[in-house]
Amino acid sequence: DVVEWRMDWFEGVEHTDAVISTLRQLRALFDTTPLLCTFRSDKEGGERELAPSNYVDLLCRISDSGDADLVDVELFSGPDVVRQVVTTAHQKGVAVVGSSHDFSQTPPEEEIVSRLERMAELGCDIAKIAVMPQNPRDVLTLLSATERMRSKHPEVPIITMSMGQLGLVSRLCGEVFGSALTFGAAGQAS
Repeated sequence: DVVEWRMDWFEGVEHTDAVISTLRQLRALFDTTPLLCTFRSDKEGGERELAPSNYVDLLCRISDSGDADLVDVELFSGPDVVRQVVTTAHQKGVAVVGSSHDFSQTPPEEEIVSRLERMAELGCDIAKIAVMPQNPRDVLTLLSATERMRSKHPEVPIITMSMGQLGLVSRLCGEVFGSALTFGAAGQAS
């Protein structure tokens, strides 16, 4: 339904012209399938880091290209960065997925909902959070937060997931609780 290009795995990601060229090839390959472009930073589980100015430039150039349908911006890149990416993307008709990833724990339900609300407040079209469960109760916390956010803000599409084997059930049944999309890797997991 949607293809996500994890640009942090692209070895030439520091060279924006190479990224745009590859994006054009992906657009041609996937034609009408929505294409989400994501640079996942090292601090949020990605493959590498970019300087903040390079991160913003990359996402804005992707939006300007006309070949991406959605871009992902990390909530913890800061409100100014998120607003800049949102403004540029929206000017070009590109939707924005705000995201937050916690690879060490599952925050309390209130914190999960708060992060999703902040993404919406900053203008993101879709709010996404992925957390790491330490026990089955953490998976229930994520699902409860998902249902709470959907009930409180039904106008905001959300994507939520609990990671790892323990969180698998959240990726299979998240739609029941209000998650709009789930994740699967084609080949090696990112």
